[in-house]
Amino acid sequence: MASLRCFLRSGKNAVSAVLRREFHRTSPAAVQVTVRDALNQAMDEELERDERVFLLGEEVAQYDGAYKISRGLWKKYGDKRIIDTPITEVRMMINLSKNHLRMFLIAGLRPICEFMTFNFSMQAIDQVINSAAKTYYMSAGLQPVPIVFRGPNGASAGVAAQHSQCFAAWYSHCPGLKVVSPWSAEDAKGLLKSAIRDDNPVVFLENELMYGVPFEMSEEAQSKDFIIPIGKAKIERQGNHVTLVSHSRMVSLCLDAAAVLAKEGIECEVINMRTIRPLDAEAIETSIMKTNHLITVEGGWPQFGVGAEILGRIMEGPAFNYLDAPAVRVTGVDIPMPYAKILEDNSIPQIKDIIFSVKKTLNV
Repeated sequence: MASLRCFLRSGKNAVSAVLRREFHRTSPAAVQVTVRDALNQAMDEELERDERVFLLGEEVAQYDGAYKISRGLWKKYGDKRIIDTPITEVRMMINLSKNHLRMFLIAGLRPICEFMTFNFSMQAIDQVINSAAKTYYMSAGLQPVPIVFRGPNGASAGVAAQHSQCFAAWYSHCPGLKVVSPWSAEDAKGLLKSAIRDDNPVVFLENELMYGVPFEMSEEAQSKDFIIPIGKAKIERQGNHVTLVSHSRMVSLCLDAAAVLAKEGIECEVINMRTIRPLDAEAIETSIMKTNHLITVEGGWPQFGVGAEILGRIMEGPAFNYLDAPAVRVTGVDIPMPYAKILEDNSIPQIKDIIFSVKKTLNV
């Protein structure tokens, strides 16, 4: 009551002070979005933006896709733009064979081709490599090839040898293709929108185990105009002792390992490659010049892998002279994927493997 009497006695001055008071305005909070929903948003926005874009693949229409990435798109855009193909990659790619592909391109269409898994893309590899990747070159630059091949890539869980391969090195070996490998929801949305708008064929490598993982998505990333340029890596964590370079799901493992090592005073710089081809070598070189150590982490096999290419680039470039220890690769084991869980766990990189490699490289 005493404070109320004091307020009333203060009269107009107190009232005017209250009226002049400004409240702190915070920016809108980032929302949680799964990688699955981010991919769905990207396709929805691009289908809406450009009537030349269409999606084809196994069960992408009425069933909403094997992993529900195309959920709701068939109901919104209909049979002409969301097209179910036979459940065979050979037959599906007949729709994108040499003659059909030319017809699509002449008509100015921009297909998105969904593979139920990239492990089955080998059945269609002739169309991907010999048609899509080479048409622009063989037409002397007259015929661009705006097509996206997308779907889950790499090891999942309990699906054994024929469903667990990483195709990042396979496709990035071929000139004429761009190869993208997103990690977060923001990566997935921004890079897929860029891939759909690109006039070159883009192989878009997702990961089944990441589909249901939620990430914070900034207000900027929620915009329909948001894109991420192809060919630019991102530093996910700053550090000054060692550089960890990875892509797709392995970025999560690198960040987890970095968090453990930080408690021991070791600060890792984690680079999310985002794009395999073209490779952002400059970002990696700049980081090495700061940390003087390099470790690459990937789920694929070691021979002729993504890590091998990165190490080769570094050995041939200016960053080599900044290394204080040999660069190291952490990869999948050089065997077909076993089915038994304990063997599967020992066939792909784990957090403990990254921690061991970091300590060995730093000699601690």
